[in-house]
Amino acid sequence: MRRFILTVSEDDAGERLDVFAAAGAGISRSAVQRLIEASSVTVNGMVVPKRYELRDGDTVEVEVPEARECEAVPQNIPLDIIYEDDDIIIVNKPSGMVVHPAAGNEDGTLVNALLFHCGTSLSGIGGVLRPGIVHRIDKDTSGLLAVAKNDTAHIKLSEQLKTHEMHRIYYAIVVGRVRDDAGTVNAPIGRHPKDRKRMAVVNGPNSREAITDYVTLGRYTIGAESFSYLKLSLHTGRTHQIRVHMSYIGHPVAGDAVYGACKTNFERRNAALFCGQCLHAAELTLRRPSTNEIMTFTCPLPQNFEAILSKLKG
Repeated sequence: MRRFILTVSEDDAGERLDVFAAAGAGISRSAVQRLIEASSVTVNGMVVPKRYELRDGDTVEVEVPEARECEAVPQNIPLDIIYEDDDIIIVNKPSGMVVHPAAGNEDGTLVNALLFHCGTSLSGIGGVLRPGIVHRIDKDTSGLLAVAKNDTAHIKLSEQLKTHEMHRIYYAIVVGRVRDDAGTVNAPIGRHPKDRKRMAVVNGPNSREAITDYVTLGRYTIGAESFSYLKLSLHTGRTHQIRVHMSYIGHPVAGDAVYGACKTNFERRNAALFCGQCLHAAELTLRRPSTNEIMTFTCPLPQNFEAILSKLKG
C-alpha cells in the first residue's frame, strides 16, 4: 500500500478532490474516482464526494494499493524482425503497438508477440510483464527496439543505455518552419505539475537532464501552414523526450495529440495518414553483448510517414 498525504495550498483551493488527488498521487483521474468510491481517499480524515471543492489547508490522504502483475501470455502477432541472434532481437515496432502490457493494454503488445516468437528465450530481468525489454518507445512512435534474449545481454545493453553508448536516431515531421539548420535543445524534463500523465520541461528536484540534437532536412509550406522535416539524436533517454522538447521550442511533432496544439488544416485534411505522431526511430547503434562488436541497424520510414512527406514536398 502506498500512502500520499497532500496539503491543499491557497493556489489549489477550489479544485475538485479527484483532480487534485490524481495529480498528487501520480495516477489517473478514473483510478482516483474508484479509490474515492472505495473510501480510500479522505479529506481531513473524512470521506467526501469526488466533486468536493478543496479549501486552503485541507489535508488529503490517498491510499493506493500495490498493483498486482499478471503474467503476459504469448500471442501470434506478426513481428518485423530486423536482426536476431542468441543474445538480441532488433524489432521494427509499428505505430499503435504498445511495448508491454499495462492497465488498458493487457494484450496485443510487443511482449505478447515476443513470447510467442521466442518462447522462454527472453531475459527475465524485466519481470513477467517486461521480459527482454531493455528500453521502450511510445505506443504511437514507430521504429527500432533492442530486446535481450538472456540476462547477461540485458545487463550489458542496459549499461550501454546508461553510458549513452547505445545511440538512437529519429526522424520527425514537426509543425512550423524551424529556423536553424541545426541545433540542440538542452532543457530538463520531469512530470507535468498539473497533469501527472504528461511530461514537461520543468526545473525542480524531480526533473532530469535532457538533451536533444536536431538537423533540419527540409522545410515545406502548404497554404498558410509550414512544416519541417528533422533528424534527431538523443544524448539522454527521458520519457517522451523528443515530443516534449519539440513542443517546448514551439514546433510540436505533427500528429501528436498530447503535446501538440490544435490540429493544422493539413492534418485534418489528411487524417487517414496520421497514425499517431510523425516520429520514427530509424537507426540504432549498439555493441553486440557477446562480442563487443559495434552494430548499426536501420529501418525505412513507415508508408504513411513517406506519404505525408510526399504531400508536403508536392
